[in-house]
Amino acid sequence: MQNPENSKFKIQNSIPWLRQNLFNTWYNSLLTLFCLWLIYQLLGAILGWAIGKAQWAVVWANLRLLLVGRYPLGETWRLWLIGLILAGLTGLSVWRPRLLRRWLPVGWLAAFPVTLWLIGGGWGLMPVGTELWNGLLLTLLMAVVSIVLSFPLGVLLALGRQSTLPVVRWFSIFYIEVIRGLPLIGILFMAQVMLPLLLPPEIRLDRVLRAIAGLTLFSAAYLAENVRGGLQSLPRGQVEAGKALGFNPFLVIGLIVLPQALRAVIPAIVGQFISLFKDTTLLSIVGLLELIGIARSVLAQPQFLGRYAEVYLFIGIIYWFFCYTMSLISRRLEQQLDAGKR
Repeated sequence: MQNPENSKFKIQNSIPWLRQNLFNTWYNSLLTLFCLWLIYQLLGAILGWAIGKAQWAVVWANLRLLLVGRYPLGETWRLWLIGLILAGLTGLSVWRPRLLRRWLPVGWLAAFPVTLWLIGGGWGLMPVGTELWNGLLLTLLMAVVSIVLSFPLGVLLALGRQSTLPVVRWFSIFYIEVIRGLPLIGILFMAQVMLPLLLPPEIRLDRVLRAIAGLTLFSAAYLAENVRGGLQSLPRGQVEAGKALGFNPFLVIGLIVLPQALRAVIPAIVGQFISLFKDTTLLSIVGLLELIGIARSVLAQPQFLGRYAEVYLFIGIIYWFFCYTMSLISRRLEQQLDAGKR
């Protein structure tokens, strides 16, 4: 129960803060009042439309289609089980019990193949084809797999760009500059059209895997530049100190250089991951029914023609929720690692 003395103390401190920051001059007071009036008008209009005029039946009637697409109804328990596993790991990561703290990274690493197995089936479970992975399920899967694959590739490219071996350095620079000079939609089209022509005839990748390849190659180039910024921020003495201790180059990079470089660029890396998550909306252009693609099929239903605002507002809230969650996790990770301190 909140102590009344603390509440009284907070109120007494709030009034001087309001006077100092919002009403310290006459024009600042006018600007504050105008902003409050503008916020009141906007919130009133949005809430009035959302409560009185919007027809949310289009969302409720197609909620399952928007979330999991055409995934078989009898196999939906797998998705619920994945949700429980991820929720449990998230709770343990936030709570961080002392006995399980060291096993949390192992748990997250093990959850990735288990999640893919539960979604795709096989090994005792009924196989579910990728053509049935639609909606939010496909969006999250594409984003997570691309992030997991692009992170080590981006780190290797960043290290390769600073390598003393000319061939490795030139290849890394060539790859990064070429990929960063191309638009993502062009890379996605090349992955869908050109990749099957470059592979042997006996290897046939489906459209989801080709899209993951395009997103991974694109994101790795930008991630490499973010990591390179962290590598350049380290003083040269860190490497020399590692060599003086007798570490070989791999140990110097793995134990001294990379941990500090990655800690320094956590905001940039998370920003790249958020951007990659939002870039999955382009997959609807190449024919994949992710969240935006499935929304278009919902809007094509005759009984819901013209209900664009409700559907796209619902999708926008979903995107905001996941992007803001990633941002919160980033801030918490920065606080735990004291990333703002040197």
